[in-house]
Amino acid sequence: TGFLHLGGLRTALYNYIFAKKHQGTFILRVEDTDQNRVVPGAAEGIEDMLDWAGIPPDESPRRGGSFGPYQQSRRLDLYRSASDVLLERGAAYRCFCTPQRLELLKKEALRSQQTPRYDNRCRHLTPTEVSEKLSQGLDWVVRFRLEKGVEPFEDMVYGWNKHEVADVEGDPVILKGDGFPTYHLANVVDDHYMGISHVLRGTEWLTSTSKHLLLYKAFGWDPPQFGHLPLLLNKDGGKLSKRQGDIFLERFAQDGYLPEALLDIITNCGSGFTEKQMGRTLEELISQFEIGRITTHSALLDLEKLPEFNRVHLIRHIENEGLRQKLIRDVQLLVEHVYGDQQVDQEVLEKEYVERVLLLRKGHISLLKNLVSTDYSYLWVKPSVSREQLQTISAEVDEIGKLVLGLMTRQAAVLTVEELNKDLRSLQKQIKETKYSSMMKVLRLALSGQQHGPSVAEMMVTLGPKEVCGRIRKALSS
Repeated sequence: TGFLHLGGLRTALYNYIFAKKHQGTFILRVEDTDQNRVVPGAAEGIEDMLDWAGIPPDESPRRGGSFGPYQQSRRLDLYRSASDVLLERGAAYRCFCTPQRLELLKKEALRSQQTPRYDNRCRHLTPTEVSEKLSQGLDWVVRFRLEKGVEPFEDMVYGWNKHEVADVEGDPVILKGDGFPTYHLANVVDDHYMGISHVLRGTEWLTSTSKHLLLYKAFGWDPPQFGHLPLLLNKDGGKLSKRQGDIFLERFAQDGYLPEALLDIITNCGSGFTEKQMGRTLEELISQFEIGRITTHSALLDLEKLPEFNRVHLIRHIENEGLRQKLIRDVQLLVEHVYGDQQVDQEVLEKEYVERVLLLRKGHISLLKNLVSTDYSYLWVKPSVSREQLQTISAEVDEIGKLVLGLMTRQAAVLTVEELNKDLRSLQKQIKETKYSSMMKVLRLALSGQQHGPSVAEMMVTLGPKEVCGRIRKALSS
């Protein structure tokens, strides 16, 4: 019915981790039985986002598998024959109540401040009455008979549970008039025929589990083990807002967040793991996971901390030779996109240059797109600085320029920030009037056109001797 959001990602992630921890199979099944709410492209989008997040399903509509099809709208015959079995056994019945009657029941209940529920009227129809209504061509649905006296079940998270569903709700519809099943029937039938052993799902389904177990019993099937995951809420305990699209995975992918940072933060705010340090990889999450450690407290997610999580994972990517290559390509595309028309020099897109920028700014940026912000424009576009501007800081700009140019031409070895800092300190001692801080301001302005940013030595190392000399000469001669 829509795009994958953080709550859905978290449920998928726990299932993925559980499956991998126990050498099992992680299955994606698309539930599209409510045809009025189906959004075109949503199912494909969910699978795209699971791939992006690095938790691809082993079996799914796209990948196939031995128990397909993995889309419920393509399994209608299976649900119909299952509902026929329940009708024959007397565990289900046809209901001929019109939508108008059901609406009146609902309004009446609300008026008397009761929870709306079906009054099970058609449960008591005789076989003759059913045949008569069928011969009249009346519309019908199939309802499941809820029996009293449910058995308790042991939830993997919430422990022993039972809900006397027959006391609080009417018999539920399991097959609709359009031939589509409801969630209750479809999931029970699919879990059985797909050989599902364990189900981890949101806590909102906990009260329905007793109903599902009654269905398993009516079929004579063994149910899987259920574990219900506590809610994922925002940091003040409210529901995560879908309103501005702030929690959909597409938004985070477009903003340049690393999937590992999202997996890390949504498990860090929850439970189920032996440790809670920032920066855990998926492999570490799998090895640390224990289902018995999941608590029943809601998980409070503070998205303001996400940039910090991303910064930590970005450091790991930059330090890893293989992962760094992808980051280099991403930065090159960002630079072309943001500065394409202003860019004077193709050299700033060279792999070695971009790699140097990444290694030097490691730990200082939380997102790659920070590198194409105005603060870092000097990396990609030559600044426009006049001699007059430099002279407002120091009258000795020619002397400063000459000394730095001399230093740069002597620097045959690979430049390092530490060495350069020492060299610049000793250069300043050769200048009569200008203090070290003012000399740095002159160089910073000449190199970047800005008053703030990384250290001057780092700027010089990033730009390289040739570019530093070019920019200083340009500023002095304009």
